[in-house]
Amino acid sequence: MKTGTVSLIGRPNAGKSTLLNRMVGEKVAIVSDKPQTTRTRIVGVKTYPQEGQIVFVDTPGVHKPTHRLNARMVGTALEAMRNVDLLVLVVDASVKPGPGDRFLLDHLQDVKTPAVLVLNKVDLVSKPKLLPRLDEYSRAHPFLELVPVSAMDGTNVEALERVLLTHLPDGEPLYPDDYLTDQPERFYAGEIIREKVLQLTHDELPFSTAVVVDQFEEAGPDGVMNLYCTILVERESQKPIVVGKGGAMIKAIGTAARAELAQFFATRIYLDLHVKVKSEWRNDDRVLDDLGVRSRER
Repeated sequence: MKTGTVSLIGRPNAGKSTLLNRMVGEKVAIVSDKPQTTRTRIVGVKTYPQEGQIVFVDTPGVHKPTHRLNARMVGTALEAMRNVDLLVLVVDASVKPGPGDRFLLDHLQDVKTPAVLVLNKVDLVSKPKLLPRLDEYSRAHPFLELVPVSAMDGTNVEALERVLLTHLPDGEPLYPDDYLTDQPERFYAGEIIREKVLQLTHDELPFSTAVVVDQFEEAGPDGVMNLYCTILVERESQKPIVVGKGGAMIKAIGTAARAELAQFFATRIYLDLHVKVKSEWRNDDRVLDDLGVRSRER
């Protein structure tokens, strides 16, 4: 049996969360086409009946921090490169390498943890263009293996899992067979709502939006789970965007979130959403603590 911890690292929007969900087989991390969607460390566990168990750790995309939120996110990502058995550098094959890629490669040299390169989104790139990229990365770092995949459509993902198992140490599973994630239900509820905000609102909102779960009540005798949540924005001008004309946008967000939450929790959901303006919340340590974005700044 092979068992170990594998950290997924990379730049924003490389597809780490989509890859995590694909490998685990369940949605444990929210996804969107907006960068910096993942804000904290997310664990997903997959048990292979005959081969072993992989504990995947999804991390925020590494980028240049401009607020305490970003600094905590980057600190979390870099910390996740240590004390694990294997690193997976996820690279977007459809985007040319930049300074951020060089920064990550330099950190790979520092931590000395063995790494596998995953060239993601190969469904968006012609095969002749992939070979030079693979060659470039093979010369940049002594990766154990280089694996082209598409997390979106599943191309080569099973092959990647076999590669990862091969390079993990022998050992008994760390978690029960049915264990999926360490994320509490309260956190998951807030993340699903934030995902719907990201999907339905304008491009200028994602970085300055958060969801605080004010009250989380398990389903009672009536079979209804009650959730009271606040959507934070930084400026008064952003509030109407989330609310929408006649409340249409916040209603759409609530409807989409309620449907997914009801399916996940297998119960009826009462969801109460409010929008609150809190300037500079991204630099407010108390708010960041409440959101679960822990400080791991080095």
